[in-house]
Amino acid sequence: MSSETKRRVADQAYDLLESMIATLQLKPGAPIVESELIERIGLGRTPTREALMRLVSNGLIVQLPRRGLRVGDLMLAEHLDLIEARRVLERLIACTSARRATPDQREALLQQAQAMVQASEHDDLSGYMEADQALDRINHAACRSPFAVAAIVPMVIQCRRFWYAYRHQGDTRQGAQCHLALAQAIAAGDGERAAAASDALMDYLRKFAQAVIE
Repeated sequence: MSSETKRRVADQAYDLLESMIATLQLKPGAPIVESELIERIGLGRTPTREALMRLVSNGLIVQLPRRGLRVGDLMLAEHLDLIEARRVLERLIACTSARRATPDQREALLQQAQAMVQASEHDDLSGYMEADQALDRINHAACRSPFAVAAIVPMVIQCRRFWYAYRHQGDTRQGAQCHLALAQAIAAGDGERAAAASDALMDYLRKFAQAVIE
């Protein structure tokens, strides 16, 4: 197996585990049993371990001395602060994506945003979450700002996990429209509009979080 193929498999393992954490299949505080995860995702020991270490590095999995690994807790009390920190990075990423995205990436962003809209209209939560994850991945690649992406990824997953935990209090149609406005602005190459759409998305997430917390 080539190094590139191994990397793709490790990325697949990471995406699967990230999704399992975001959708609470791996619950906050739950111990990580490596052998069980290897069997569940079916991608082998090495890529699973690599994915787990990436999740440790971004704080979604916690490594405890002599107690192994466990899923990180939901940060309810700090969630509003997290959103405000994320707001700054999202604006940067949106603006740079508007400048730097390739034509294929612009089209892919629109496709995923439209998939979110369609999923929300059909109450397809799985499809909504999958398209949301794909849109983020494309946007992060398009901005070509690896330091901003490395900083924001843990925040995005924490927000996705928070949203999933309290999803019955949320409005997927409004969320989908916020993502569509962002994708349209980036696709049009309009950095100012992309920044405004990014802020509108963070406003939506903040309003949702406030409703949960209060």
